This record gives sequence, structure tokens and C-alpha cells, in this order.
Amino acid sequence: MMSSILIGGSYCLVVLLFLCLVRAFIGPSVQDRVAAINLIGTKTVIFMVFVAIATDQLFFFDVALVYALISFLMTVGMAKYMEKGSLS
Repeated sequence: MMSSILIGGSYCLVVLLFLCLVRAFIGPSVQDRVAAINLIGTKTVIFMVFVAIATDQLFFFDVALVYALISFLMTVGMAKYMEKGSLS
């Protein structure tokens, strides 16, 4: 029962990932593209957690945490770049 829910949720996440990817390509502004890329990172972290639960491999939780931190730092860096025009 639980694995079928996780598989169904994973399929929904993959569909939503592709919708966010489309938004990242056709976004009318840079802010829309950054928000879409941030959503892709968040959905990827959730997908990794689903895989960790479905396979009982706790290592994927660590990978998801590191990926979430990298995604957050990328978003903060892009926000700073858009605000000031340079990273320094």
C-alpha cells in the first residue's frame, strides 16, 4: 500500500518537474526562471526522499539534504546577483 502511494506520488512529481522545466524555458522574466529552477530543486529533494523511503536506503536522505542546501545557496546567489548585478 505505502509503496504504491510513493510510486504514484513520484509520477506526479515527475510530471510537475517537467511543467516547471517548461516554465524555466519560457519564463517571461529572469525572476520567473529562477523561481522555476528553485521549484525543480525542491521537487527533486522530495523525489529523493520518496526513493529513500521506498527502498529503505537512509543514504538518500543525506543526499537529499545536501542537494537542498546547494539549491538554497544557488537561489540566494541568484537573488543577490539580480539585486546588485555582481556576486562580490
